Amino acid sequence: METTKVKKVSIFLAYIKKKQYLCSRFEKTMSEDQKCNIIKTAGDMFFRLGIRSVSIDDICHELGMSKKTFYVYFASKVELVSQMLQANIDYITAKMQSLLKTGDFRQLVKKFISHQEAEKNDVRRVPQLVYDLKKYYPRQFEEFQVSCFKRQKEYITQYLQMGIEQGLVRANLNIELTAVFFAKIHSDAIRDFEVIESHGHSMHQLSHTAMDVFVRGILSEEGLKLYN
Repeated sequence: METTKVKKVSIFLAYIKKKQYLCSRFEKTMSEDQKCNIIKTAGDMFFRLGIRSVSIDDICHELGMSKKTFYVYFASKVELVSQMLQANIDYITAKMQSLLKTGDFRQLVKKFISHQEAEKNDVRRVPQLVYDLKKYYPRQFEEFQVSCFKRQKEYITQYLQMGIEQGLVRANLNIELTAVFFAKIHSDAIRDFEVIESHGHSMHQLSHTAMDVFVRGILSEEGLKLYN
């Protein structure tokens, strides 16, 4: 009789523990969704209006939430900016991984070009965002630049290796140096956008021209036939 009671208590405690675990997982998921929503909304506003001109009050108003709720997820606007930049890096990484999964260098080049055209409106908004980051959030911007450079170098290296294996990229290409060179150009262009604009050119024009020069410079004769 005593053994039966112990078993029932054990089963009941296991049930309670499982229920608490499921509730905890649900609450965690809801919390993560809310946090992602704040980052996405703030990121959209930063891109459209600039970081400096968007306050925490503006973000809360846009989301229909109280500042008290906002501070549950972020200690400050600085922390929000930092996590927004990390989310941007994660987004770029996911896109690069998606391109690699095609396993076809021809498709990879085509998708690069189509992505450039699709995102030209976002590129136009980059200068204001970068200006605010450089002036008001220099440490976060520097960390973002370093991380972007590292990720880009890694993926460009993989793209080039794929192209060489498929006979579409020059076999005598110095992969390491080419990856470093292009990733560095991209990083510097974002940081020093004022120089580009002072010569009457836009970030989109630079991005398009840099990609054209880069692709033509790495392709083999067979690859150029497909690109032209």
